[in-house]
Amino acid sequence: MEVITEASAPVPSIRRRLASMFYETFLLIGVLSAAFVLPHLLLGLFLKAAVPGILLWLHVFVVLLVYFAWLWKRNGQTLAMQTWKIKLVAADRKPLNSRQIFFRYLLAWPSLLLCGLGVLWALVDRDRQFLHDRLAGTRLIRIQ
Repeated sequence: MEVITEASAPVPSIRRRLASMFYETFLLIGVLSAAFVLPHLLLGLFLKAAVPGILLWLHVFVVLLVYFAWLWKRNGQTLAMQTWKIKLVAADRKPLNSRQIFFRYLLAWPSLLLCGLGVLWALVDRDRQFLHDRLAGTRLIRIQ
């Protein structure tokens, strides 16, 4: 029986990665609800204050950064990635570092928001990786 290492692990199909991303959105609804309801409810009830829109978006950005960075640093996977047997690893086969994680997260925003351009990149990339993975020095692998 052949042992599959991170170096020889297959790349997950685009369908599998999109399914994982779709599932992740449902999980993120819970994460964002927990991160927003209590603080904003308390602000509204006790201070009769509303947070300006730009600060709300900054809050979303930071909450999601903490969520993804913590899970990717811990074991290279979010719950959705575990379910779909996908793992984030460094392209150079070294342990993921905070810089790679931060840049992957940062670069994923325009990659996804520009009509999924960074996701479509995987269709033409020689290693079938997303654009933000290529630029951040990371790659996604399929695990058993």
